[in-house]
Amino acid sequence: METALTRLVGVRHPIVQTGMGWVAGPRLVSASAEAGALGILASATMTLDRLRDAVREVKSRTQEPFGVNLRADAGDAGDRVRIIVDEGVRVASFALAPSPELIAELKEAGVVVIPSVGARRHAEKVAAWGADAVIVQGGEGGGHTGEVATTVLLPQVVDAVGIPVVAAGGFHDGRGLVAALAYGAAGVAMGTRFLLTSDSTVPDAVKARYLAATVKDVTVTRAVDGLPHRMLRTELVDALEHAGRTKALLQAARRAAGFRRLSGLTWRRMVQDGLAMKHGKDLTWSQVLLAANTPMLLKSAMVDGRTDLGVMASGQVAGVIDDLPSCAELVERIMKEAAEVRERLNPSPSNPSP
Repeated sequence: METALTRLVGVRHPIVQTGMGWVAGPRLVSASAEAGALGILASATMTLDRLRDAVREVKSRTQEPFGVNLRADAGDAGDRVRIIVDEGVRVASFALAPSPELIAELKEAGVVVIPSVGARRHAEKVAAWGADAVIVQGGEGGGHTGEVATTVLLPQVVDAVGIPVVAAGGFHDGRGLVAALAYGAAGVAMGTRFLLTSDSTVPDAVKARYLAATVKDVTVTRAVDGLPHRMLRTELVDALEHAGRTKALLQAARRAAGFRRLSGLTWRRMVQDGLAMKHGKDLTWSQVLLAANTPMLLKSAMVDGRTDLGVMASGQVAGVIDDLPSCAELVERIMKEAAEVRERLNPSPSNPSP
């Protein structure tokens, strides 16, 4: 299936595996790429040296195109961009809008720039700055999310920009892919669906919690970092929501110190990143501190398997997923379903609809 997305980035299928922190590592990204999708490596939780090593590991596993996801507001974003350019990475994706200067630097080096957005005005802004495509995430998506459903947000963005639009939030099968194409998207991006594959390094016990979840077990909370964050509802989430401010801040400070040691960031750099995060947002300093808490809470579950000590970012589709295929099996199934749906909608003369 050829679309504006497949032509832009050189993949076989119009499917993107999103850059999920602690989840989208070299194994998952290379498996997604080999399956014909665009795998995106999550770099926000990596040191610069680890990022370079991870990129090289993906390149050793596959010759297919892949991308790296960056935090545009990180103090070392420029250094990470240089690694992407030096290593010949095909795509740079961003969780927040990158600056015009970063976009220009990447495009000059031949890197495709695909920011993620959650509002039409953000899509219009990055398109005007030169972004090659956008990923549009509706409220159904996991992690930080907005309130507007994909079915409302997606057509708004498609009508507003003249670059390829990739739909995210609520997609997990071939029916969703065809629906996104009908809205005018050039493909779909999926996080939770790729997290729940046999190629994902998330511990089996954590995957079991996702598979057992219903759509009512996926919630949005501000208790983790002060911003709307979609995740599985657990005892820890309930405890964070009911914790007093002083206790919550003390816990957040301890976890922030742990992330500083793990990431190699200095306190000065973390403060700079906090200032960048606060810029343009109505966040208190308490919320900024809580935000530094998030990577460690995610690591506890996604790496260490401690669902009692960590949080599990999740799209609403977790409630309708019940298996763990390989990336190759998943992509093949989605494309087969999409072809069957298109045939039912527009049957060939030799195969009329019933």
